[in-house]
Amino acid sequence: MRLVAGVDCSTQATKVVVCDAATGEVVREARTAHPDVTEIDPRVWWQAWQQTSSGLLDGVEAVAVGGQQHGMVLVDEAGAPVRDALLWNDNRSAYAADDLVAELGGPQAWAEAVGLVPVASFTVTKLRWTAEHDPAAADRATGVLLPHDYLTHRLRGGTGEPTTDRGDASGTGYWAADGYRTDLVERAFGRSLALPRVAGPAEVVGHTPDGIALGAGTGDNMAAGLGLGLQPGDVAVSLGTSGTVFAVADAQTHDPSGIVAGFADATGGFLPLVCTLNAARVLQAAVTMAGARLEDLDRLALSVPSADGLVLLPFLDGERTPPLPDATGLLHGLTRHNATPGHLVRAAVEGLLCGLADAVDAVEATGVTPRRIVLIGGAARSTAVQRLAAGTFGVPVRVPDPGEYVALGAARQAAWALAGTPEPPAWTVGGRTVAPVEDDVVGAAAARSRYHQVLADAHPLPTSPTSS
Repeated sequence: MRLVAGVDCSTQATKVVVCDAATGEVVREARTAHPDVTEIDPRVWWQAWQQTSSGLLDGVEAVAVGGQQHGMVLVDEAGAPVRDALLWNDNRSAYAADDLVAELGGPQAWAEAVGLVPVASFTVTKLRWTAEHDPAAADRATGVLLPHDYLTHRLRGGTGEPTTDRGDASGTGYWAADGYRTDLVERAFGRSLALPRVAGPAEVVGHTPDGIALGAGTGDNMAAGLGLGLQPGDVAVSLGTSGTVFAVADAQTHDPSGIVAGFADATGGFLPLVCTLNAARVLQAAVTMAGARLEDLDRLALSVPSADGLVLLPFLDGERTPPLPDATGLLHGLTRHNATPGHLVRAAVEGLLCGLADAVDAVEATGVTPRRIVLIGGAARSTAVQRLAAGTFGVPVRVPDPGEYVALGAARQAAWALAGTPEPPAWTVGGRTVAPVEDDVVGAAAARSRYHQVLADAHPLPTSPTSS
């Protein structure tokens, strides 16, 4: 058995899986938690990798890293970070996104240039914020990396040219299908920065000091798509720290609304994607408000046939899609009848899924025809979420067996690099399918109608008293 390893450097943790290169069977795995922050010293990721991989890599021939997208790692000539990395969920650069959009001529110009319209999450906006608010760090910076680029370079012993892949590079705001737009880096930062070389999907980009081959690595959503083995017609809905909706496509999308980001995938194709900031933590907040625990989620959400007019706009951490970085959540339609823990938790599940259903509609508008939903992430394990998702999306919902699909996708990429074949190895993904029930479809349609009405009537939404 030949062994490969995949790494998921997420917002929450570093996870490592060791797999059979031929079948994808997981033979060993471990994880180490990260601090729950929006700004972090990148060396924390390296320390977490060292702790997580200790004693895990015996016999491993190749490794690749899947990393949280968009994070800005500014480095000096020696490759050392000059400041803490700003992560995707750091909203301080929202004003910079607005400025950059205006400077280039509006959303259409950005969509045509790089397949996306800047919001606070994207790397290009964080460059502008740093140039304006941390000039000392900006002066020391000679290059910019993404989280997976940084870890891959550290795995290489810090030698040679830093590398990235087209999937992760496509989330920066300065990469187009034909390569980097260095003029946009200069526009955002005020001068040029060294950018990592974009490696091929199955390329070996170096070796660790111990001789383990390094795959190119990729962004977390691209790695998840590879780990899930997404096929045309599959739309992945991920319920983790963020909510993401993505599908495979043959061409880059150019959505001037900014809702759909025209990302590349990890295989040479494309991955139109919509992201929301609020996902699983909305459900945790709701059960906490209900005086319950997360294990009570299914019981409470299914204890009532509907939320009976109670609507939750789940913008608890601001929001990326729609672009409401300083918004707060809103609970609407409270009555004596629906002021119960069950109705509150049901409204939270419905509100979360209504936002994601809008995201699926946006991906469908790019030319993707959803055949089924592939539901992943921690909240996907909930029976209530699975059932209500099938009703909300109106197509079968495939729930893969629990697994670390970002890490598995990175491992599959490592196996591909090791094999040197035209296509990645065929790995089987187990799971179950939940079919939509007519009553749930009807109820979900009514819930979405109320959600849209409340959202339309609520503008402008209240903002957080701590927002700046």
